[in-house]
Amino acid sequence: MARSMLIISRQSPWSGPSAREALDIVLAGGAFELPLGLLFLDDGVFQLISAQKAARLEQKDLTANLQALPMFGIESLYAAKRSLRERGLDDAQLSLPVELLDDAGLGALINRYDHVITL
Repeated sequence: MARSMLIISRQSPWSGPSAREALDIVLAGGAFELPLGLLFLDDGVFQLISAQKAARLEQKDLTANLQALPMFGIESLYAAKRSLRERGLDDAQLSLPVELLDDAGLGALINRYDHVITL
């Protein structure tokens, strides 16, 4: 049986390659039907905001990759409530349906997975 993996994406889409790398890992794992989850934490929640203007920062827009997650069987998507609140965001601004977790929920989520990778 395949071991489960949680990818924690903590970087904004414009702060470097980490956000794209996290999505690449999740999409590759989904193609092989691995049990995966993706958690957006800290500045990683900025990836979920619709209407990103990546071209202004000479970056590639991650929106298409994010929208492809369900097509690859990745439906376990999570975001930290505290991360959203600390950045002045709310769930109405998110481009994907994610399960919002409080601090206790984050701990429980991490404990459910066999492997955790943080980018």
